[in-house]
Amino acid sequence: MITAPAAAQDSSFIGEYRLAEGPDVGGGLLIRDDGRFQYMLAAGALDERAEGRWEMRGDRICLTTESKPVPPAFEKGPLIEVEGAIPTLLVTWPNGEGVPGVDFTIGFASGDPVDDYTQYYGWTMPEDDKRVPRWIEVREPIYGVTAPRYELTETDGGKLRVIIVPNDMGIVDFEGACAEKTERGLTLHRTEGDMRFIRLGRE
Repeated sequence: MITAPAAAQDSSFIGEYRLAEGPDVGGGLLIRDDGRFQYMLAAGALDERAEGRWEMRGDRICLTTESKPVPPAFEKGPLIEVEGAIPTLLVTWPNGEGVPGVDFTIGFASGDPVDDYTQYYGWTMPEDDKRVPRWIEVREPIYGVTAPRYELTETDGGKLRVIIVPNDMGIVDFEGACAEKTERGLTLHRTEGDMRFIRLGRE
């Protein structure tokens, strides 16, 4: 069976759209006549982008990112000093630059866990709390990067450095995410929620 090119299947979706949100959110979607698409979003500290192919499925248009992005990941790294001391928890990029705003939970042999978030210089146990961390969980909230719980051993000395390996951070993995026409543009259905776009020239 020979399938018609995407553009030949339905040309009514072809065009440029802007995200119908705001005022602190901006985004756009370009549906090209060669069967390709481009997408971008800027919302506070979150930046997303994607490009790939589109196809018609019934009366909807569906997007697939090409090539498939590799998601970011956490990995344990060697301890390093910050301002002359090794913090209890330090989250960095591969080049050693500290990453602020990473949520964490630290557990101990007794007492309640500690919940907080990192600064550029990491996070250090208060001087009046003499407990030794036994495990740490970290969560990067903007891009939703998580890792299994890190169990600390005696050789760790109650300290942990975690490296964020960005890989294709910010590239959205549209795997057949579909959109339907609306009166003013289209609505794109994602697992994270629906996104409404307005077609430029029809506002």
